[in-house]
Amino acid sequence: MCLAISKKIMTSTEALELDYMPTSAIVLGGGVIGSEFASLWNSFGVEVTIIEGLKNLVANEDPSVIKVVEREFKKKGIKSNLGTFFEKVEETDSGVKVTLADGKEFEAEICLVAVGRGPNTEGLGFEEQGITLDRGFVITDERLHTGVGNIYAVGDIVPGLQLAHRGYQQGIFVAEEIAGNNPMVVEDVNIPKVTFTDPEIMSVGYSQPKAEEKFGKDNVEVAEYNLAGNGKSSILGTGGIIKLVRQKNGPIVGVHGVGKRISEQIGEAQLIVNWEAYPEDVAQFIHAHPTQNESLGEAAMALFGHPLHG
Repeated sequence: MCLAISKKIMTSTEALELDYMPTSAIVLGGGVIGSEFASLWNSFGVEVTIIEGLKNLVANEDPSVIKVVEREFKKKGIKSNLGTFFEKVEETDSGVKVTLADGKEFEAEICLVAVGRGPNTEGLGFEEQGITLDRGFVITDERLHTGVGNIYAVGDIVPGLQLAHRGYQQGIFVAEEIAGNNPMVVEDVNIPKVTFTDPEIMSVGYSQPKAEEKFGKDNVEVAEYNLAGNGKSSILGTGGIIKLVRQKNGPIVGVHGVGKRISEQIGEAQLIVNWEAYPEDVAQFIHAHPTQNESLGEAAMALFGHPLHG
């Protein structure tokens, strides 16, 4: 794989500093950052093509959410080439050319490299202190201790989700741990995630495939609520879904949503999952009308077996 960063081939850092709007762009990587930039540029009239080696965009999300996102991107004119990794990127007189592993070529004015970032830990003396590194990441136990003296590690240098609020939570956790307060470990799967595309994505907990992998396919139940039945979503002119995943006869272990402004529902979603609420717990709460928040309540009612409509 050949890759160079230049004025035409850039990371998200340089993309945020652009003082002009390109006419066309290739985005390498259809994960969170790549999809967010693709959505943003598309809204400004840029012709965007996403190159993603995996078979789906935002591949870590629940399949039901992925289906909606890919359909909406296609409707908005965002092109994508999925399932083949890129081989090289090079500048041309008119812009850039991307060559895939199968020989297919794409050209555009600029190219955004959004295939992930690595930790910046080289040369800081960590290994000399006996700290274990793996590809630059600092390895810790579940309580973020490195195994060396009083040294803990937090944030993006610890393997897992690279999210600001995860870093904040881990910093607070370590402070409480040092103070002897025995704070509760929050696993990455239970950290709320939001992708600011159009439509927005929110998720916390297990996707349906991950839940089936952990608990067994026969021990997982799901309910999907279509935002077409939600008054506020109609006002906003958005489609989308809310999807709840539960252990059979047990708590809700995953909440997923896609739609305009749906990120605003992540607060209740993470409470549902992290407090191990049952569908009947959520179903009995009053969700104000007309709000998108009602969709969480209606999804819980459906999963409980008492849908409000139909």
